[in-house]
Amino acid sequence: MIYLLVLVAFLALISLILYNSLIRKKNDVENAFASVDVMLKKRYDLIPALVDAVKGYMNYEKDLLKEITELRARALSDNLTGEERVKIENKIRKNLADILVAVENYPDLKANQNFLKLQGAINETEEQLAASRRAFNAAVTVFNNAVEVFPSNVMASLMKYERKTLFDIPESEKVKPDISPLSLKRLIE
Repeated sequence: MIYLLVLVAFLALISLILYNSLIRKKNDVENAFASVDVMLKKRYDLIPALVDAVKGYMNYEKDLLKEITELRARALSDNLTGEERVKIENKIRKNLADILVAVENYPDLKANQNFLKLQGAINETEEQLAASRRAFNAAVTVFNNAVEVFPSNVMASLMKYERKTLFDIPESEKVKPDISPLSLKRLIE
């Protein structure tokens, strides 16, 4: 009888430890995603300032400026799925990079102190966003390992926890960019 009580107490303790561990890991994932969200909000706040700073100079990139403004508005809407949001984020990242490359054609803009400060803020925000994504992916990996590895997978299935998706870069963006002078000239034209 005493052995049965010890066994039940041991199993209850293990269950409690697994339960609390999974809850902590889930909360770490949510916290890391909130950090990504904060950096995205910071990026969204910089976009109108960037558009205002460059629109007087960039006559040929009006479509790009309009598109990035529209993407920002869509990204701020609440009714996006995770997949849609990632696609919009990727387009925003690409458009920001295109704008910063196009600046090379505008010496007056490159010399503008306000633009230079804004460009620095955007670069810093992109670096912080990359760091936030790495932290999110680390938290998701720890969570996914706990959800899939025995014995915590048993508790995870009872709690209806499933694998979470990593924040990754699409294959199209993993290709090394062509930055030869000829390709840059074509991009600008």
